[in-house]
Amino acid sequence: MDAQREGKFERILEAAINAFAESGFHQCPVSKIANLAGVAEGTIYLYFKNKEEVLTRIFQERMGAFITNMRQELSREETTEAHLRTIVRTHFAYMEQNRSLAIVTQLELRQSNPRIRQSINGPLLEYFHLIEGVIQQGIEREEVPETDPWVARQMIFGSLDEATTDWVMARSPRTLVSSVEPMLALFIGALRLRKPNEIRRSADEQK
Repeated sequence: MDAQREGKFERILEAAINAFAESGFHQCPVSKIANLAGVAEGTIYLYFKNKEEVLTRIFQERMGAFITNMRQELSREETTEAHLRTIVRTHFAYMEQNRSLAIVTQLELRQSNPRIRQSINGPLLEYFHLIEGVIQQGIEREEVPETDPWVARQMIFGSLDEATTDWVMARSPRTLVSSVEPMLALFIGALRLRKPNEIRRSADEQK
C-alpha cells in the first residue's frame, strides 16, 4: 500500500473508531464514517468489503501495534515483577489514551456476531501467549512457584479486561492508570511472587 492509500486507510480507521464509539457499531451508518474521514462513501468500499471488516481491521491493526509496543517495553525489564507491572501499566495507559478505541473493543466487539469475534482471535491469542510467556519465564527463574501459565493468564487478562470495561462504563470520570499498583499487588499476591534477592537468600540458607 503506497503512502497516499496508507494515509487514507488510517483516516478511515480512526474515523470508524470515533463513529462506532459515538453511535455504536450496529447503529452507525457507513456514511458517518465517510464524513468523519473526509472521503466519499464509496471510497470506504475500496478498502473494506463491508462495515464488519472495518470493525475487525480496527482491532487487528490497533491490537497489533499495542502488542508490538508491549514487547518493546517488556524487553527493557528483567524481573517477573517488572514484567507484570509493564503489562498492567501498558494496558491501562493505552486504553486511557485511546478512550474511543476502548469503548469499541470493550463494548462494541462484545456485541458482534461470532464471525467477527473469530476474526479477532489472532491478535488476542498473541497477547495471551505474551502473558503466558512472562509467567513461564517467572517459573523458570523460580520467581513464581509452579503453576499453570494458562490459568495465571486467565486471571491477569480477565482482571485487566474487566477493570477496563468498568472504567469505560463508569458514570464518574476517573483515571485508569491509578489502578496499576493496586492491580499489580493483587497479581503479586495471587502468584506468590518472589523477588530475585529472596531466591538467592533462600538458596544461601540451604547451603
